Amino acid sequence: MNGREFRMYKFRSMVPNADRVGGPNTPDDAPRLTRTGPLLRRYKLDELPQLFNVVKGDMSFVGPRPQVPGEVANYTPEERELLLVRPGITDWSSLRCANEGEILKGHPDPDRAYAELIRPEKMRLGLEYVHRGSFRDDLDILVKTALLPFKK
Repeated sequence: MNGREFRMYKFRSMVPNADRVGGPNTPDDAPRLTRTGPLLRRYKLDELPQLFNVVKGDMSFVGPRPQVPGEVANYTPEERELLLVRPGITDWSSLRCANEGEILKGHPDPDRAYAELIRPEKMRLGLEYVHRGSFRDDLDILVKTALLPFKK
């Protein structure tokens, strides 16, 4: 919130030093995933430790997903409005792009593919939430997120 950086907790789904081997976007076929990484990511189990972020006050259950500092640095003035609300564990874009790794699979440049195929919709949905989000939206998002693993 307000652009303040924080440590976001996750279960490890990638090998140590994976950030030195590739960018912030990881396709399902990336060699830097651990053996259990695809399973953790498919069912969003790697996100469970973010409950600690909620308890600490860094995050809420629902809100635009936090981004890495390099991504935030490139936000447009309009996209900076995403920083007006507390980031969340889940949001509309988490539901819409739940198969992000699958979308990026096979692309020679996953970061470029993310920028072209996923980012515009994520930004649009995040800004829509900032401008028009409601308690009812939060409940809808939470229910749909809880049901998501059973739809695969």
